Amino acid sequence: MSETESWSRWDGDDLELALRVKPRAPKDAFVGPEGDHYRVAIKAPPVEGKGNTALRKFIADAFGVAPSKVSLIGGEQSRYKRLRIQAPRTFPIPIKPRSQ
Repeated sequence: MSETESWSRWDGDDLELALRVKPRAPKDAFVGPEGDHYRVAIKAPPVEGKGNTALRKFIADAFGVAPSKVSLIGGEQSRYKRLRIQAPRTFPIPIKPRSQ
């Protein structure tokens, strides 16, 4: 089993990611895999949904989709989050290929 197997999975054309988010970071960035999650740093604070909004925008930009194509499917109040990206067009981090 490769590293990506545990923190990413395909659901049809949609990609689901398990992330561990570090708010109030110096810059928005992908940090790297960490167990069952992929670490992501976000500049925004985790206050009044600002962190989640910033995370969705960062992920949307990175994967080449509109922010409306990125949905939070778990962990709204947690550092550990699950996101769904509808039909991503670019892959800024190593993602296992879609099963045909």
